[in-house]
Amino acid sequence: MDLIDLDLVTAVAETGSITHGAARARLSLPSASERIRGLEHTLGVTLFDRGRRGVALTPAGQVLLRHARSVCHAVGQLRTELDEYAQGHGATVRVQANTAATESLMPAAAVSFLAQYPHARIDLEERPSHRIIAAVAERRADIGIVADSVELGRLETRVVRPDPLMVVTLPNDPLARLSRVPYADVLGRAFVALNVANPLQEHLETHAQPLGTQLRYRVRLPSIDAACHAVAGGIGIAILPWYSVRRRLASGTLAAIPLAEPWADRRLVACFTSDRDLSDTARALRDHLLAHADDKDEPPSGGE
Repeated sequence: MDLIDLDLVTAVAETGSITHGAARARLSLPSASERIRGLEHTLGVTLFDRGRRGVALTPAGQVLLRHARSVCHAVGQLRTELDEYAQGHGATVRVQANTAATESLMPAAAVSFLAQYPHARIDLEERPSHRIIAAVAERRADIGIVADSVELGRLETRVVRPDPLMVVTLPNDPLARLSRVPYADVLGRAFVALNVANPLQEHLETHAQPLGTQLRYRVRLPSIDAACHAVAGGIGIAILPWYSVRRRLASGTLAAIPLAEPWADRRLVACFTSDRDLSDTARALRDHLLAHADDKDEPPSGGE
């Protein structure tokens, strides 16, 4: 089999039709049909069940499709990276990170890395942790920075640092006298929240649903900085990652108390399919992130 065969199998499987698959693979229908028959003969298995309404993958075909996608993606990535070098650039590392990492880790780490590797490029997207896991597993991202409270599957991981979620409020709020705060105890309060599409906000709303309630928002803001400013102004409370708010606590205008739920006592981890799947540039970025996150300022275990 060759790359044309693998591309054809993928196209036919995704369109459910040899005719449409052939067109997508830029092959004539007779040529596509002959290739599929030849492939089935060579492998000794039937790849597609043919019917009047189209074709469907057999179990053997599903196995081939999974590997075909992986091979075609790898070849496409190879071409992209070599093309970047041909244009005088280094490899692009595709990174997806959750809100905590996007706010408190990636900006400074990306700048220092790119200064050290002038031919490298970083493509950074902010996503919820569970969607990042899927993107890395499907090789749509090279490295993910996620909270370890999500199911990580078979991905390899490296711990970046602890980063629990904290209830952020005014220092004179009764909550500030507590060592930990149950999530259910604050759901009746007025919240300062992040925007609707923000991954952290989506995460908090998901955990409110089993408790039979919803967060009550006074305002939604585009950044953690803006949310902290609103909390300091007495607008409401917020739930935010520790490392994103820790420097704002030094002035004494805010207090931060750990959430009591296990899902809130989380760590940031870097995840990837395997070390051998990473390019040299991606591996260097991963190691740079781990070194950059080495911080002796540990999150509190009680009230701030």
